[in-house]
Amino acid sequence: MKEIVFAGSGGQGVLTCGLIVSDIAASKGMKVTWVPSYGSAMRGGTANCTVKYGPEQIYNPSQEAPDLLLAMNDPSLNKFLPIVAPGGTVVISDTVEIPADVRQDVTIVRVPCFDLATQLNNPRGANIIMTGAITKLMGDFSAEEAIAAMNRMFEKKGKAKFAESNSKAFAAGFAAV
Repeated sequence: MKEIVFAGSGGQGVLTCGLIVSDIAASKGMKVTWVPSYGSAMRGGTANCTVKYGPEQIYNPSQEAPDLLLAMNDPSLNKFLPIVAPGGTVVISDTVEIPADVRQDVTIVRVPCFDLATQLNNPRGANIIMTGAITKLMGDFSAEEAIAAMNRMFEKKGKAKFAESNSKAFAAGFAAV
């Protein structure tokens, strides 16, 4: 079983990142859980979710020791870094500061998601870029099957018009790591 924590401010799309990854895993026939948590003020408040997936039954859907942490802002990194499993991966955005005393038993991967989103003329696509990076780092899904699952998910939500821009953003994140 794999565990990922997606964390950031409300409005940064971290809950959507988690939904996309859980939908990708479900499309491959895996068992999946997605547990969101957010503060009372959605946009600008704190938001995080935990996704677990794998072939076996998931008995505890809550946060334990994630294999990967996505930290879109400094407070998220500071809050969740202590629970990342030894040998885990921490994916940070281009705006996150790495503390001087950062753990040495995790791998930090910086993805310039906000810069890439600007280059793609898709300022709201930073979260999709990060989802592409995470998908590649986890190594369980190809870019093609992940993009297809993501686009099916958005199509069900009536957001098919974003398929092209989301596909480009996802591919940019997948290529960035």
